[in-house]
Amino acid sequence: MLTALVDYDSGNLHSAEKAFQRMALEVGGGDVLVTSRPEDVARADRIVLPGDGAFPACRAALGSYGGLFEAIEEAVIRKGRPFLGICVGMQMLASRGHEYQLTEGFGWIPGDVVKIAPADPALKVPHMGWNDLVIEQAHPVLDGLTTGDHAYFVHSYHFRVTDPAHRLAYCDYAGPITAIIGRDNILGTQFHPEKSQAAGLRLIGNFLRWTP
Repeated sequence: MLTALVDYDSGNLHSAEKAFQRMALEVGGGDVLVTSRPEDVARADRIVLPGDGAFPACRAALGSYGGLFEAIEEAVIRKGRPFLGICVGMQMLASRGHEYQLTEGFGWIPGDVVKIAPADPALKVPHMGWNDLVIEQAHPVLDGLTTGDHAYFVHSYHFRVTDPAHRLAYCDYAGPITAIIGRDNILGTQFHPEKSQAAGLRLIGNFLRWTP
């Protein structure tokens, strides 16, 4: 069993790698590999796409690795392998991103990534730090997580899903902020599970055991 953490120069993957390795040992989740090679993604049983920074830059960076996105799409969409997007890696699942310029996303989960606009103008953007999750829908990867569990966020844009059924959890920041999305074999978290202590590690462990 192999989990590929896709490296496309979108940020430091050290903490994510350590968290996934730790939970893979705990749950018998197999090997974890940080890679930018399409052939590694093609043979992986699970794929994780992290992302830090601006939507257009991350989308362009992923496309600059010849064949890498195509390998991800083949594995996830055509072969149905479990996928987890983290932060901007989740946002890229959208139809479009509106950060700096209109940028096409993967289109795997319909919706738009738009700037956070809290109803309370005293709240700062970016939304940064700990916030409580509100679980809306049951999912195997959320087993053991409950409303009120804490997760660590750092972002200025959020995913506005077209279909409410695709939003599994949100947090309240003077209005709902999408925290977890999912459909079929595809999941995404706006927060960083690798930095979210017990709740984040549980989610990672569940993902490594998940069979859609």
